[in-house]
Amino acid sequence: QLARIQTDSVVEMLCELYPDLRFEIVAMSTTGDKILDTALSKIGEKSLFTKELENALERNEVDLVVHSLKDLPTSLPLGFTIGAICKRENPLDAVVFHPKNCGKTLSLLPEKSVIGTSSLRRAAQLKMKFPQLEFRDIRGNLNTRLKKLDEKEDFSAVILAAAGLKRMGWENRIGQLLSPEDCLYAVGQGALAVEVRAKDQEILNMVSALHDTDTVLCCIAERAFMKRLEGGCSVPVAVNTVLKDGQLYLTGAVYSLDGSDSLKETMQTSVNYSQQNEDGPNDDVQHVGITAKNVPGRAQDAAENLGVELASLLLSKGAKHILSVARQLNDAR
Repeated sequence: QLARIQTDSVVEMLCELYPDLRFEIVAMSTTGDKILDTALSKIGEKSLFTKELENALERNEVDLVVHSLKDLPTSLPLGFTIGAICKRENPLDAVVFHPKNCGKTLSLLPEKSVIGTSSLRRAAQLKMKFPQLEFRDIRGNLNTRLKKLDEKEDFSAVILAAAGLKRMGWENRIGQLLSPEDCLYAVGQGALAVEVRAKDQEILNMVSALHDTDTVLCCIAERAFMKRLEGGCSVPVAVNTVLKDGQLYLTGAVYSLDGSDSLKETMQTSVNYSQQNEDGPNDDVQHVGITAKNVPGRAQDAAENLGVELASLLLSKGAKHILSVARQLNDAR
């Protein structure tokens, strides 16, 4: 349902821009939708929610695919690119409480209360912050997870992305928004990406009108950070980006599975470049899988360098060890 709402919202924007075009929506389910009895971090397949869709794109059965950006690997298969990143919804994580805990916050829950999350990133940070609580895997789409929460007594609360709840019209279920001090969010969280065939100039030009410059720059920095760390959903990597007065601030962190070991740093760079005459051979340069023709190339370079430099700083302080231990422990679970 959420995937459908997200796709409809993108189509709606395209219809406004191109009233003469007709868009047909093709619904598909993916491997990630079908394997619901295993934690995401255990399946280990990077393109869990994207492979089937990309196959359809390759066979020209569809022309564009709408994803949650956080589901897209930092390296896309050859021949594909992210042709648009729409304006980001609130990227923060949210707590939805069991009806009996209505009005509470995580710190007010009784000791040993069980919190549902399938994200190693959320669990690692919240274990550190709330050692009195227990964290347990919960899978399924938003509807399924909320149903599990409401109809059983297994969970006192679940942690979900605020963006998904808002898009579903369930903002009233958010009992607590987790600030970046409580919980840094996932790379690309809250942003929608439109994936297209890299060589399909017509489609690429059409969807590029949907790019939101600030979101593009923040997400390039985040994805470059993740790529340099070789992170994925099997390790706890988290970010927070702020773009203010032409300065891009990126906070990035890595965690051990129990949150006891962590590294966190912030760096900034100027992305205050105007769109110069940048046509020519560099027209379709990709930055971590993103083609953004209408965003200044030098600003994109600066954002990507920021992500790489921040990751390199964490690696120089021992991030590789933290992540490889997390990966091994996760594999052994």
